[in-house]
Amino acid sequence: MPPFDKVPPQNKPFKQRKSLATRKQEVAGIRSKFPNKIPVIIERYEREKFLPPLDKTKFLVPHELTMTQFVTIIRNRMALLPTQAFYLLINKSGLTSMSLTMAQVYKDHQDEDGFLYMTYASQEMFGH
Repeated sequence: MPPFDKVPPQNKPFKQRKSLATRKQEVAGIRSKFPNKIPVIIERYEREKFLPPLDKTKFLVPHELTMTQFVTIIRNRMALLPTQAFYLLINKSGLTSMSLTMAQVYKDHQDEDGFLYMTYASQEMFGH
């Protein structure tokens, strides 16, 4: 039986599953093939209990998509009810204006590896 402190690899955050160099190479490949798309990593907040896990973590998002449109796409992928609260945090730090395009959010918040990291949760977690 595996020790309890061992987290299965698929449950580890994306950054812990791949080295910085590997992630940078991956972004370079994505950006050369899809120069008009933004590589986004979306992960569920580790203490989230109400929202379902997404079927994938990596998304390629058009530059001109607004945050409102992107949130709608993610909500639809999770098949959330209109009454279910849903927050999308940028770099685990906070919310951004829903009128911004993905290109603007990427410019301001991209990680050193080139991905844009987002965390979703059913409650605001500013006190985390």
